[in-house]
Amino acid sequence: MSSMRATEQETLGFEDTTPQTEGSHSHWVLNPPNPPSLWNNLLSSVKDTKFLFSSKKKTCHGYTISFLESLFPIISWCRSYKASYFKDDLFAGLTLASLSIPQSIGYANLARLDPQYGLYTSVVPPLIYAVMGSSREVAIGPVAVVSLLISSQVSTMIDPSSNPDAYRNFVFTATLFAGIFQVAFGVFRLGFLVDFLSHAALVGFMAGAAIIIGLQQLKGLLGLSHFTSNTDVVSVIGSVYKSLHQQITSEEKWSPLNFIIGSSFLIFLLLARFISRRNKKLFWLPAIAPLISVVLSTLIVYLSKADKHGVNIIKHIKSGLNPSSVHQLQFHGHVGQAAQIGLISAVIALTEAIAVGRSFATIKGYHLDGNREMLAMGCMNIAGSLTSCYVATGSFSRTAVNFSAGCKTSISNIVMGVTVILCLELFTRLLYYTPMAILASIILSALPGLIDINEACYIWKLDKLDFLACAGAFFGVLFKSVETGLLIAVSISFAKILIQSIRPGIEILGRVPRTDAFCDVVQYPMAISTPSILVIRISSGSLCFANANFVRERILKLIKKEEVELNEAAKGRVKAVILDMTNLMNVDTSGILALEELHKKLHTRGIQLAVVNPRWLLIHKLKLAHFVEKIGKELVFLTVAEAVDACLASKFSIP
Repeated sequence: MSSMRATEQETLGFEDTTPQTEGSHSHWVLNPPNPPSLWNNLLSSVKDTKFLFSSKKKTCHGYTISFLESLFPIISWCRSYKASYFKDDLFAGLTLASLSIPQSIGYANLARLDPQYGLYTSVVPPLIYAVMGSSREVAIGPVAVVSLLISSQVSTMIDPSSNPDAYRNFVFTATLFAGIFQVAFGVFRLGFLVDFLSHAALVGFMAGAAIIIGLQQLKGLLGLSHFTSNTDVVSVIGSVYKSLHQQITSEEKWSPLNFIIGSSFLIFLLLARFISRRNKKLFWLPAIAPLISVVLSTLIVYLSKADKHGVNIIKHIKSGLNPSSVHQLQFHGHVGQAAQIGLISAVIALTEAIAVGRSFATIKGYHLDGNREMLAMGCMNIAGSLTSCYVATGSFSRTAVNFSAGCKTSISNIVMGVTVILCLELFTRLLYYTPMAILASIILSALPGLIDINEACYIWKLDKLDFLACAGAFFGVLFKSVETGLLIAVSISFAKILIQSIRPGIEILGRVPRTDAFCDVVQYPMAISTPSILVIRISSGSLCFANANFVRERILKLIKKEEVELNEAAKGRVKAVILDMTNLMNVDTSGILALEELHKKLHTRGIQLAVVNPRWLLIHKLKLAHFVEKIGKELVFLTVAEAVDACLASKFSIP
């Protein structure tokens, strides 16, 4: 080894060296088994759908049991369910219900639906998810961001004030499409589509949506009767000013009691959250605080007759279980728009739910199956659309409460659902005098958790392009609309991928002293370049039409630059170029054409081209294109060290 390094530093050409045959593994590279065909890859991806089909040989009865256990995980874990678990699940479910009931009413108001539809959405979807979902902690129900998304998009086509029935029916139809898309994502393993909304984009989107949601709650908090249907910050602030001015100057009196009640209980809710953070044992306080606020504010309004003095109240909430909405689904007119809204809602809902589920699964130390989660979410939303529910998903705030309350399994979702059913049957009349301002304060108190400034700062430090996607989503939502923010974020994320694909890194490698490792000479200044041999690594997953010409021209420029430096140092010229293809997973016809052109240009200049460690599919295509024959089989190597050593040992002739 030491003599070889001495040879590298002392020899400028390839003469006066002894040929080495020892240690060459080219035949391993050149004679691999044929890679699987495209059809086999497609079949294997279907067979990999383990959450629906088992690979083990079983009888028909065994397949049926395995299929049912995969589709309904509750069948698997209920066998080992202990009676002691139920105590924890019961407490967690009741705690969850105390938070879910007021929040659901508030989110229904945000979605511009009647209050009972928020409660309906906290019944059927949680019950379906409890038997189909794989997460033990995720709490299902309506959430603020999806509610805003639905109200902002559907209200542009149907006015909920003038035509509430058509608006409600359209929401149910969009929910059905959301469920269908989610099921399709799970069955066909299309979860990667959800990943196009990157973590950075989601941080910016959530923060922008939180501010918009907060500004929209000024309508309930201030008791305004006229408000804009737009969601951008300029329109909302302008509408608040205009409505306040009109109500103060006109005969219609504006009552400050709405603001007094709302802001007082908002302070109470935020104080409860602050206390629970200081003392973890009081985790139940912010969970039960919204229900306490609803009860107290309702009593205050009822006893003081504040509704006679300008305080806006909920009034009638329809009691009873979820009615069927099968005949309310609309498949004529705006079906395309309903599918579009359903797709966007499906992606947002899945992104939030899977992110929440994986976070708590990691804490508990178990694996969360993303495809199974998509299937469960889709089935619950399809069932929900048929039972008067709108899009439901996993809520971070309620899941955190569920986790803190000590839930053991998804039975806590069943307990919550049953509790909400009892509320619908027995207690809806008691909510008649609940002030609208209290709903606004409940939603406002939940918004700080959506704004993560520390994470935004971390993204800025780590990756500026990621921060650009974060900022694009934030300002897009804030100053235009929810869908514009999403479009900007996804576009920036795509642009980032495109830039990295079109302009991959091309690195010159050198041998790290006292090792056989070849590393980037820029990153590792101690790495020694071998005279007259240029070792280049292509840092890209694919050599394709998008980057082939760039890679070829970049390599030629590096060769020209290296020759200039060698001439200035009177060390000869470049006699061999070694391409390290370790990172390349695939190549298309454009990539092969670029390699052939590169080989021709190097050959006319008396420079040999060698390739190192082409991957399975890559070497297969290079052999089919006869590229290996053109450069010579002796110029294909397993490692860079072998290629360099072969050069130095004159294992192949240099013109």
